[in-house]
Order: sequence, then C-alpha cells, then structure tokens
Amino acid sequence: MNYQQRIKGLQKKIRRKKIGSLLISKPENRRYLCGYQGGDHGINETSGLLLVPARGKVYLLTDFRFKLQAERQVPWAETIIYPKGALKLLGQLLPDLAITSLGFESDYTLHSFAKKMKETLSKKGIKSVATDGLVEKMREIKDEEEIDLIRSAVHLNEEVFAEIHTTLSGFSSEIDVALAIETTMRRKGAERPSFDTIVASGANGALPHAVPGNSPLAKGGSLTIDMGLILDGYCSDMTRNLVFGKASKRYKKLHRLVRRAQLAGAAVIRAGVRACDADKAARGIIADAGYGEYFGHSLGHGVGLAVHEEPRLSSRSNKKLKAGMIVTVEPGIYIPGWGGIRLENMYVVREDGCENLNRDITWLDI
Repeated sequence: MNYQQRIKGLQKKIRRKKIGSLLISKPENRRYLCGYQGGDHGINETSGLLLVPARGKVYLLTDFRFKLQAERQVPWAETIIYPKGALKLLGQLLPDLAITSLGFESDYTLHSFAKKMKETLSKKGIKSVATDGLVEKMREIKDEEEIDLIRSAVHLNEEVFAEIHTTLSGFSSEIDVALAIETTMRRKGAERPSFDTIVASGANGALPHAVPGNSPLAKGGSLTIDMGLILDGYCSDMTRNLVFGKASKRYKKLHRLVRRAQLAGAAVIRAGVRACDADKAARGIIADAGYGEYFGHSLGHGVGLAVHEEPRLSSRSNKKLKAGMIVTVEPGIYIPGWGGIRLENMYVVREDGCENLNRDITWLDI
C-alpha cells in the first residue's frame, strides 16, 4: 500500500479546509492512512491517534503498550508516547509544530473528549475544528490492490462456508453453527469475523439481524447464514440460505424471487448509475410479486476496511456509483411467523458493469 501517497492526498484536503492538522481516531481510517493495526478496546480506549499536519511528516501518538507495534508497522512516521494522556501531549506538541488549528473526526470522537480537547487547546491558542468524512470519501474507491485483498477475503469466506456446509447435519442449534463458523475463520487465517455471525433457523429467519441462540435445526426447516471475515484488514460479507431436506414449494418460489431481485439489482450497477436506481430495480421485482412490505431494508452497502461503509444502495441515496467502489447486493423477504430469505454477494463497480467477487453462486438457483 502506498500509505504516504494517501497521506499526501489527505493533506491536500486539510489545506483546502484551511486547518493546520487533522487528528485521526477512527481505526479504519488510521489503518487506511498508515497501516497501523493496533486494536482499540472501544471508542473510549484507543490504541493510537494519527496526527496529520497540513504539510510534512505525520505522528502516531500512542501509549507504552503499543510502542513497539507502532514503530514496526509505521516506521516512516514518528511514534510519540503519551505517558500522561493524549490531550497533555497534544497541548505540548501542537505549539511546537506551530499548528494553530486541529481538525477532529466529529462522527467518531466522543463528545466528552471533544469538549476536554477544546478546553485544553484553547488555552494554548489552538482552535478545534469538527470535520466529517474526509478520509471516508477517499476510502470509497478501492484501487486494484485493495480489490485483490477484498477478493481474497470473499473467497476465504466462501471456503469457510463450504466446509461448514458439509457438516451441518452434525450441529444441533444455531449457536453451534455460529461458533463453528467463527472458529473455522480463525483456523483458516482470518483476523476475526467482520461482524457477529448471523444464524437464523425457521421463523427466526424473519429477523434480518437475528442473534444465534439455542433454537434447534429442525429437519425440513430453513436456515439463513450471514457471515463475514477480515483478512489483511479487509472485510467480506455474504448471506446464504438452505433447507434441511426437501424445500417446500413456497420456499422455492420465494428463494427464486429473491434471486431474481438480486440479479436485477446487480444488472443495473455500473459507474455513473445512482445508488437508488440499483435499489429500485431489485425492490421492483419483489414489490411486483406482492411482497414489497416484507423487504424493509436497503439493497446493500459499501464494504472495505469496515464491513458497512459508503456508498449505500438505498432508495434515499442519489449518490452516483464510481468505478472501484465495492458494494453488497442483498435483497430479502422476511415474513413474521414463517421465516426469511436473504441472498448477498459482493460486487466491484466497473465502468461498463460490475464484477461479482463471489465464486460459489450456482447452488443459489434452487
């Protein structure tokens, strides 16, 4: 990854905003800009802050626990330890660098921290400036190196599913399947799941974000599995459905309907198309069949260093898709008391269409 080129691109944005520096606290943005892999223990306990001045070198601010990791992973930046906290260090470092304004990520920074930072820095004559989406906009379009990494994450995710699929008859409950999936992910080299694995049996399939429990896997019943993993920092996301035994006529009908909607949405995707047009194409298939009220979420979302990021394939989004964006296409039908079906693949937006990153798709056609 050409991290220094990304830093230069961000510095241009910082100068256009007329601020002296930007403090990066969101883990995905930090990793995108410098490759640092320190793990945060929540929004209120960071493993490091990346200080990006409008010009010149950058600084990775962290504590003793992450010093060696930071120096090894980001040797071209200056790592500075804050023994008395990040705010104390910023109050000393910014004046030394002649920086009079500091931007911060307003959508990720805790209000309490922003308030203390403003109070601390104002005493030094430094202005705090809320910013939004500066790095996220850069992350929307993936270069070919990123696309290859995401493709690898998608393929490993499929390998995990394929292995679990062959042994499903040996599991007795939803939680058993979920635990096996996440264990297999780790064993095959994933950093971790990209989100909590969803395994929903029978009527639980009507819950788009069902939490795996002790519900049994009944013979003849359906199962929805939504799973994703992180490999080399990049996420995958995939949803599959299956039946233990022979599928009913109703299940086949709805599965085919959702599959048609997925193919219709993907067929629209290409550079220059509005995100809402892809959603409309898929939603229309389901609505025309009389099931519109049972498809209540958007068609898809961007995937990269975060499993949910821009762009959103939503009826409310007029954003034009650009080549290099990666999105999910995941229509679904959720019927209370019966269950649900969702099919999800990941696609790269190209100039003349889209590339399906998933390989294992033939079995989707029940």
